[in-house]
Amino acid sequence: MRTSSRRTRGTRRAVVAVVAAAALALTAAGCGGSDDDNGGTGDNGAASPSGSGGGTGGVALPDLKGQSLEVAAVWTGPEQKHFQKVLDEFGKRTGAKLKFVPTGDNVSTFLGTKIEGGQPPDVAFLPQVGVLRQFAQKGWLKPLGPEAQAQLDKNFTQGWKDLGAYEGKQYGVYAKAANKSLVWYNTSAFDNAGISGPPATWDDFLKTAETIFESGTPPVSVGGGDGWTLTDWFENIYLSQAGPEKYDQLAAHKIKWTDPSVKEALTTLGGLFGKKDLIAGGQSGALQTDFPTSVTQTFTGNPPKAAMVYEGDFVGAFIGDNTKAKVGEDAKVFPFPAVGSGKAPVVSGGDVGVVLKDSKGAQALVTFLASTDAAGVWASSGGFVSPNKSLDLSVYPDEVSRSIAKGLVSAGDDFRFDMSDQAPAAFGGTAGKGEWKDLQDFLKNPSDVAGAQARLEADAAKAYAG
Repeated sequence: MRTSSRRTRGTRRAVVAVVAAAALALTAAGCGGSDDDNGGTGDNGAASPSGSGGGTGGVALPDLKGQSLEVAAVWTGPEQKHFQKVLDEFGKRTGAKLKFVPTGDNVSTFLGTKIEGGQPPDVAFLPQVGVLRQFAQKGWLKPLGPEAQAQLDKNFTQGWKDLGAYEGKQYGVYAKAANKSLVWYNTSAFDNAGISGPPATWDDFLKTAETIFESGTPPVSVGGGDGWTLTDWFENIYLSQAGPEKYDQLAAHKIKWTDPSVKEALTTLGGLFGKKDLIAGGQSGALQTDFPTSVTQTFTGNPPKAAMVYEGDFVGAFIGDNTKAKVGEDAKVFPFPAVGSGKAPVVSGGDVGVVLKDSKGAQALVTFLASTDAAGVWASSGGFVSPNKSLDLSVYPDEVSRSIAKGLVSAGDDFRFDMSDQAPAAFGGTAGKGEWKDLQDFLKNPSDVAGAQARLEADAAKAYAG
């Protein structure tokens, strides 16, 4: 949500610049397609047979009978449910008992309190690159062992490894990634409005929204109750409109949030947020809508409360688990539209698994997370994308998921990360503070572009200075 003075030296820049062919493949998948082409990229990612000390046909794991591990991550609902399958598989193979602990949105605060209190979880997932670096600076992270490093070297490109490293040491495994430049739409709402195909440009997107409104359905569902969704809206527009160089500069706070390029992006975003007819529930309704609700209200009801919802590939899991809509039929997807003369953006996010309590069990778990075995279990549930380049794409449950994953893997090292996830947590990753709060205030009053810029710059300057 993330090039930055806080980043590891030599780390590649962070936004997925997926080639045009991948974007076209994604659009085609959103409009239907065959399941015949699995698009495999390596060894079969299906889970190997269970067994303590297992590894038959997969990664070798130790016997951990009698050991208990605590794993912390931000996920709830379907995402937690699907990750639990990965933990269950690890438990079957090793005999270890695993407990999942939800962190809440303030991951750094939750974990920092646990660590300082002497009771950290064994393994945790960090949703922000900035937090990994902060924790590494404090000496809170344990370097990956040789077995985990071997799986990482085998299955991940250098760019993903660099994102999990700090000052030459490897601390993390990006087991879960996200393509955060997708717009999901209710096919019935599009059909009712007479829309024949998804929009490719921002202007066409607004025209599509107006057409849907005229058909009687609110066009766009915005989960403004969760401030992180608003940072993603801004980042996609900013990347497309201002370009990669400016994006890198703003991510590093080498230019200020009062820069004209930020004004232009906020003005563009205000062209949507400022039109209450185009947003389900208007501005006030959007501010009371959390992310899960923004998804479910788009794919339930007849008519639904909205026709489109913007967010990453993980939306698929919420659709599949919380609605009767079928991804690829009732729910389809198109790339975030290009803004102005810019290219269509593809912003990536991800969750990095790190070791907080060095032990045989914790190192075995991150080794498993870096393998195709774990990725295959996770991917088969849907709503998940792995940057593991060795994972056979056939394990994904539908063509939409396969196309999203293929686009991500095809990018290789030519990628950038979500901007807010590159920032210090106080600015880019804390509910009710910093960028999350400032953009919620902007959603409330989209005409106050100058005020939003001033607040964003003040909060950014304070966080980066600290």
